[in-house]
Amino acid sequence: MAFIKKRGKSKFMWLPVTVSTTFTKNSLVAWSVGYLIEATNTAAGKLMAGVIRHAITATDADYATARLVEVEVPVEKYVEWEADFTSGLVVADRGLYCDLTNNYTVTRAASTYDIVQVTRFISLTKGDVILNIGAESLGVQAD
Repeated sequence: MAFIKKRGKSKFMWLPVTVSTTFTKNSLVAWSVGYLIEATNTAAGKLMAGVIRHAITATDADYATARLVEVEVPVEKYVEWEADFTSGLVVADRGLYCDLTNNYTVTRAASTYDIVQVTRFISLTKGDVILNIGAESLGVQAD
């Protein structure tokens, strides 16, 4: 379960992570009081930073240490990412804006925060999306 870049330009940024917090590899991260946290299903797109590239576990040697972590950030519009969906994705969902179920899964059943736009149907639980995140995210949440 993850967000994997398929097409488009991105860059890696080293950003400060909240200490003593676990992170899932290839999941969305968001800003909270100056540090990264795992994105939630109620985080606004303008707070999303990008996709964390490495898992952070409680057994890591630097788990409780203030540090920077590698985050992949889209640097142009319309970068496509392969994403996992909870279920029920259909071809007619192309163009639909959807919310997150959690930091690494999309739900087609909600569209309050509009974190992704579906661009390609792959299966009932997988599709390509454009991330609607960062300072240029669209809609009410970015106003």
